[in-house]
Amino acid sequence: MIIYPAIDIIDGKCVRLQQGSYSDVTVFGDNPVDMARKWESFGARYLHVVDLDGARSGKSENAEIIMQIAKTLKIPVQTGGGIRNIETIETYLSGGLGRVILGTSAVNNREMLIEALKEYKDKIAVGIDAKDGKVAIHGWEKTSDFTAVEFAREIESLGTKTIIYTDISRDGMLKGPNLQAMKEMAENVALNVIASGGVSNLTDIVDLKQTGVSGVIVGKALYTGNVNLKEAIEAI
Repeated sequence: MIIYPAIDIIDGKCVRLQQGSYSDVTVFGDNPVDMARKWESFGARYLHVVDLDGARSGKSENAEIIMQIAKTLKIPVQTGGGIRNIETIETYLSGGLGRVILGTSAVNNREMLIEALKEYKDKIAVGIDAKDGKVAIHGWEKTSDFTAVEFAREIESLGTKTIIYTDISRDGMLKGPNLQAMKEMAENVALNVIASGGVSNLTDIVDLKQTGVSGVIVGKALYTGNVNLKEAIEAI
């Protein structure tokens, strides 16, 4: 299982939200590139970067910073947030990103998802963000009609290989991940499932490994010091 340190960006700064609320923002650093270097130096094998401005607006607001992170680090970087067309995917992948995450666009525009998967294959991941079991879109501010598992099965049939599965109710709350939801997802699809949301300590990470997920994104717990990245990597 891979641990993905998370860097969420608003207005060029490293931030964390609680339950996806843009009205509840904590700033943890002014320089995302320096933060990325820090996590790499601690032994991270992969980095997860989200353009929160982009997730809300539908445009890649922090693309320059994100591509600077990718060019600076030796480890691969995946990114999502506001990626709504093939041109943006191409810009990111040609700019050095290892993987691009489609969220709202994968829900609303199957044709684009199919085209992206055909062209870029395993460099495309799909973010499935669940609110009360239903897929949320537009920066988590709206909910679709799909359950998370139904949607995962559909995109798996289209050729998706990796999903980032977030339980919004747990995100940024440090109350532990939704282990049952992660286990259900891992058992129902043959995808690489990267769990996200709620990790509060090392025990949560070890417990998530038992659910069958292939990776875990750790955000707020790293910034508060609840999780030591070096210790977590050694533990798993």
